[in-house]
Amino acid sequence: MRLLAIDTATERCSVALRIDGQVIERAIEMPRGHGDLVLPMVESVLQEAGLKLADLDGIAYGRGPGAFTGVRIAVGVVQGLAFGAGLKTVGVSNLAAVAQQVAQPGDRVLVCMDARMEQVYWSSFVREQGSELVTPLAAERVDAPDAVDEGDYSTLAGTGFKAYPKLTERLATGARVIHEVTLPKASDIALLAEPEFRAGRAKPAAEAEPVYIRDQVAHVKVP
Repeated sequence: MRLLAIDTATERCSVALRIDGQVIERAIEMPRGHGDLVLPMVESVLQEAGLKLADLDGIAYGRGPGAFTGVRIAVGVVQGLAFGAGLKTVGVSNLAAVAQQVAQPGDRVLVCMDARMEQVYWSSFVREQGSELVTPLAAERVDAPDAVDEGDYSTLAGTGFKAYPKLTERLATGARVIHEVTLPKASDIALLAEPEFRAGRAKPAAEAEPVYIRDQVAHVKVP
């Protein structure tokens, strides 16, 4: 299977081309400007592989939660590329992509990503023994750090732990492994999307959509 994956939901802008299990990837970490970076990165991975968009089986994307503008960039770019090439799409949770990056067989992973405004996007995942992929254990949420469930986790991951030290103090106990600067990667998004394509659950370009979790994007000052 030949899949292109795009992620711009965090400060890491990444693009990956997954071809029968082999990956070509580009990634740049910048606070903004992903809209100018992503298309040249797509062109670069396709050129390295000697492929055109029309040669692919589909396009995967990080559908959020993450930075509102970043998530919109990914969805807009994917819709344009997929529509032009007649390809279907699959959106992948950015929290799942972080969990996938750090999970070992048997791990239960809590992912907390900095959502600004004194909140974190969070959820939990498990990678069962014998499985290559993580699966969710709970719905994705946005909460204050002190509302995150302590749970039975073996691994903690995500920028929320660095942004909110009290979260780390409360949860980084015992033998838990912590990865506090982990950002999602397009290669993990491609990996998680592949079973969805194989199962026929991909959607037309027009149905690609973001998942924000939170509607409010700024603090409102009360008079």
